[in-house]
Amino acid sequence: MLDLNRTEWLPTRRHLLTQVATFPLIALTFKDASAQFRVEVAGAGMTQIPIAAVMFRNNSQIDQDIAGIVRADLERSGQFRFVDPLPVALDENTRPDLGPWREKGADALLTGSVTRLADGRFDVRFRLWDAVRAQDLGGLSFPADARYLRFAAHKVADYVYEKLTGDKGVFATRITYITKVGGRHVLNVADSDGEGAQSAFSSAMPLSSPNWSPNGAQLAYVSFESRKAVIYSHDVATGKRRLLANFRGSNSAPSWSPDGRQLVAALAITGNTQIHVMDVGGGGAPRRLSQSASIDTEPVFSPDGRTIYFVSDRGGSAQIYSMGAQGDNPRRLTFNGGQNTSPAPSPDGRWLAFISRVGGADRLHVMELANGKVTALSNTSADENPSFAPNSRLILYATRVGGREALMTSTLDGRVKTRLATPQGGDIREPDWGPYVR
Repeated sequence: MLDLNRTEWLPTRRHLLTQVATFPLIALTFKDASAQFRVEVAGAGMTQIPIAAVMFRNNSQIDQDIAGIVRADLERSGQFRFVDPLPVALDENTRPDLGPWREKGADALLTGSVTRLADGRFDVRFRLWDAVRAQDLGGLSFPADARYLRFAAHKVADYVYEKLTGDKGVFATRITYITKVGGRHVLNVADSDGEGAQSAFSSAMPLSSPNWSPNGAQLAYVSFESRKAVIYSHDVATGKRRLLANFRGSNSAPSWSPDGRQLVAALAITGNTQIHVMDVGGGGAPRRLSQSASIDTEPVFSPDGRTIYFVSDRGGSAQIYSMGAQGDNPRRLTFNGGQNTSPAPSPDGRWLAFISRVGGADRLHVMELANGKVTALSNTSADENPSFAPNSRLILYATRVGGREALMTSTLDGRVKTRLATPQGGDIREPDWGPYVR
């Protein structure tokens, strides 16, 4: 069981924080995965907040570098630049002289400590300082057992990110993806930085199209264990799974509605693959939404549930279209590139990420939906399956770098990319970034 069940406000000198923050419990019952990820950040953003973080007091008692994890999280966002810390010992109870930190170029300073509790857990505490205005920006306490110290560090990074940017952090969220090592296909769940990967389900037959439910409790995915494409849901906490779609022909590309009550999928009930919607609870038959003689696939709801984006070859090549949630008013959105696939709307409704084939290379692009402006974000040639972070500030996708499969994140301008690479061989594909857990 995840044991971050006590969250306390640390007192602040300026009383800037007045509410108790609470975080839901998440029980994970997965098998251990052998592969861990490492983060490599390349590129630079136009404007970045300079911040320093000293090693947390008593950090040597644990095997995780709390300040180092926070630093990696914030750098991955593309909005922070770290300043080397001064050789001083500070914790959350120390009021630092912020003048030397300003002179060193830091706009903010993070301090903290790790304390072993009587019950064997560790109490991770921190405080954030505005070095420019010499203000105390508050802090929190995260008690956690040794297994969840990384999660506590991600929560620290979320706090710092939100306090300094005004946007909600995403570092304590999770991702899912498919791997193939040898003859085993594995549905994995990991931290947003790729660490702590765990196997949710494993099969000798291919798995594909994992998609998080809106509350982060379930994953829909496609399994070929029945020698055809069949859609299942997987309960993340219990490991239980349930058959959702095993209709005549192929059942593929599942995606949840924003309220979690419905699923859109590409079903071949009528012979050619078309977009259908079905009740997750199992009530009634699937209802066909698209009405073409071509192949329609990869459906996904807009965040407000009013629009469905999908891929169709009705125009002669695979292109991205939109239609109303009832299948009305289909219209083509993409026109450039040999084909455009894998539409992924941002949670704020402003952007649509997708993969465009340009000169034989499949590359990550993003469209500003208000005006249709398209921007290429990558220069790789085998990108696939983009997925937005829940704050709409980063895009997760799979690609091939240096002859190896890898997961990447990219900022919306493409300037800062993070590679999450397995230390051993194997295919890595079809990632999906989970929501904020409700």
